Amino acid sequence: MIEKASVRLGSPAASARDTLDVALVIPLQGPAGIFGPSCECCAQLAAEEVNAESGVLGRELRLVLVDGGAPPEQVATEIDALISGGVVDAVAGWHISAVREVVAPRIDGRVPYIYTALYEGGERSPGVFLTGETPTRQLRPALRWFAAELGIRRWTIVGDDYVWPRSSALAAHRYLRELGGEVCDEMYVPLGTTDFGEVLARVAASDCDAVLMLLIGDDAVLFNRAFTAAGLDRDRIRFSSLIEENVLLATGPENTRGLMTSAGYFEDLPTRSGLDFAAAYGSRFGLRAPVLNSLGESCYEGVRLLTELLRRAGSVDVTRIQATAEGLEYESPRGTVQVRDRHLKQRVFLAAADGLQWDVLQQLP
Repeated sequence: MIEKASVRLGSPAASARDTLDVALVIPLQGPAGIFGPSCECCAQLAAEEVNAESGVLGRELRLVLVDGGAPPEQVATEIDALISGGVVDAVAGWHISAVREVVAPRIDGRVPYIYTALYEGGERSPGVFLTGETPTRQLRPALRWFAAELGIRRWTIVGDDYVWPRSSALAAHRYLRELGGEVCDEMYVPLGTTDFGEVLARVAASDCDAVLMLLIGDDAVLFNRAFTAAGLDRDRIRFSSLIEENVLLATGPENTRGLMTSAGYFEDLPTRSGLDFAAAYGSRFGLRAPVLNSLGESCYEGVRLLTELLRRAGSVDVTRIQATAEGLEYESPRGTVQVRDRHLKQRVFLAAADGLQWDVLQQLP
């Protein structure tokens, strides 16, 4: 059972608890709120598995829900209060980089912080461990594949206006220069944008071969629908490094032609570890469960990584955890993963939309 943070604010200090409480920070509102239900279920599954294995450091692992879709300062203030009040021993979850950038300094290495989202790279705050994909392993090889296999080198970039899209776009500029490619146009819109008319007019006028979508959740859904309505899917590929099964479902099968992505996990990835995870998820939550996807799975990954780090360190002390983390290796739904420089080394796959499913084409080098 995942408890709401407000319920736990009056709890006794950590030293008096027989539970290891983790703030699970996931979006429950805003454009990224579409991911929240699957993130919550996947984290809950991981916690239940950990507790069936006798918990962590002799304590039951318990999740405390925090809405990561609230304004970043509000999220950071709530997490600060939970840590300062001795209510939580760690923080984990999927939320956008604009939230992480405010939360990490407020945590300031007091407790371990497992950030599970794919992100722009470069996070070095004390006590932060990152399970998600970065542009070097996700975007760069994908752009190389498009150039080599499809001859696509001319891109227009459309992103939400915050750190992840802008930093990823800067990386895309570098990668395309390596390939002799170019960015034909580049546009950013506020989170929560609903009208993409002007953006699509510029896409049509840009003479690009493909669009790099750096849009979140509901914004990506509305862009995809409008993209097809404008007839742009007839001769342009769309690639996004942050799009998954929830967005496919909301987009609708008629709007996914030429839509591609890359990620470390797909529900339809035919690996033993991935299939076992999908079976466990389906058995636990049933046919009405939120659709399984890479972002939800990342929250499972975050709870498992936290567990492995604490077990290896034998402590919740951040200094001890950082001293013992390098090279930690374990099996996950993503296969064999390993901690390298506080990031998770993992395989990344390229996939194309086939209606409402992903057709996994290959592992990226």
